[in-house]
Amino acid sequence: MSRIGRAPIELPAGVDVKIEEGNLVTVTGPKGTLTQQLHPAMTITREGNVLHVTRPDDLKENRSLHGLTRTLLHNMVVGVTEGFAKTLEVNGVGYRAAKEGNKLVMNLGFSHQVFVEEVEGITIEVPDANHIVIRGCDKQQVGQFAAEVREKRPPEPYKGKGIKYADEVIRRKVGKTGGKK
Repeated sequence: MSRIGRAPIELPAGVDVKIEEGNLVTVTGPKGTLTQQLHPAMTITREGNVLHVTRPDDLKENRSLHGLTRTLLHNMVVGVTEGFAKTLEVNGVGYRAAKEGNKLVMNLGFSHQVFVEEVEGITIEVPDANHIVIRGCDKQQVGQFAAEVREKRPPEPYKGKGIKYADEVIRRKVGKTGGKK
């Protein structure tokens, strides 16, 4: 039995879960509403304020889907109650970020500024010129948007310049060491 899959999901106060035919799950909470189509082989049951995910048999595919389904449901519940956030750091001389309206404006060493617009369900915060915080209730959407922002100028290994995740460690390389002989 999957250790993750058999763990129950506690529903906090203010969260409503609707399970429709074919495992179309809608979770509504204070931060928003998330809807996801989960695999129809899994059985999702609600007992009071607890959700349980069970699988029909021990086939390899169903064992794999058991933990995945439970994790997706749990992420939906956490997303509508607390939300998810990714923090990015902008490193480099003259590299900075600012927010103008609903656009993120970045100077990244190019001859032009780089603009990234907020998408629906995502909010961008710029607490200072070198940090960007991306927030939303859908974990996958927050991670994807953060990856797209990071892609504008990924960190390079020699000086570490570029956009990186706050918890990311950049493996540094030694530059040229050759002198004149």
